[in-house]
Amino acid sequence: MTKDQMFTRRHLLTGAAALLGAAGMAGTAALLIGDGASGPAPGALAPAGGPGARPALKPSTYRLRPIAGYGQPVRRRTLVPAAVRREPFLRVDGRGRSMVLSFDDGPDPRYTPDILRILRHHDVRAIFFVCGEMAVQHRDLLREMADDGHVVGNHTWSHPLLTTLSRPRIHAEMARTSEIIEKEYGEPPLWFRAPYGAWNRAAFRFGAALGMEPLGWTVDTLDWRTPGARTIAERVEDGAGPGVVVLSHDAGGDRSQSVEALRDYLPELLESGYRITVPQRRYA
Repeated sequence: MTKDQMFTRRHLLTGAAALLGAAGMAGTAALLIGDGASGPAPGALAPAGGPGARPALKPSTYRLRPIAGYGQPVRRRTLVPAAVRREPFLRVDGRGRSMVLSFDDGPDPRYTPDILRILRHHDVRAIFFVCGEMAVQHRDLLREMADDGHVVGNHTWSHPLLTTLSRPRIHAEMARTSEIIEKEYGEPPLWFRAPYGAWNRAAFRFGAALGMEPLGWTVDTLDWRTPGARTIAERVEDGAGPGVVVLSHDAGGDRSQSVEALRDYLPELLESGYRITVPQRRYA
């Protein structure tokens, strides 16, 4: 079995994993707080369900309170333990029509450089949730992310289903990845995302001990299913809104459609008045 096939098979577990994670967080959908925006600016993308909009996507399993703060990443030199959460953040506050683009599973030298070039061309920052086993092979791409001002988050070492692992194994998956990020990116990661969106108590506790906050997503592009670049772009455009966090991938299979979709939807978002930013930790 090829590496791409392994990654594709890995993502087929996503639906079941989301259900596992949701089972331990029943009722959290009601915790979503509105962004308080006064409405779309002239020329903005139509919100899902609005006049002229395409059919809305099914909401993500996790709809939680927005992140307090966004903008340029907070750089630090020492590990600062985070609060232990019971569920991941899914949004930023959305002030100023801000959105976050996130890319999982990389870095991959076949696709990540193109994504970085597109973001650089539009002077946009994103957050990359990297897997340690990929990062250790492509350290130069982590350094390039740092040079461009992107945020690098922890996506475990080997992308396992955390809900099936022992506590020592979960800690090792997270700690090893934080170490390689700190060495090559220059700072320990501030954010963690569980593979498949399958969170459990151990992941929240170890993430907090390692100084990371849990970040999920609002809009899943499902780009790993390779539905076509136009379909991926439409999902982002339909789901666009203040505070939205978009999930895409820069590794784990053929991501040429993800690259082409980014080239399509990013200028559309910017022309519609959205500010593409990165999540920022806010300390008391």
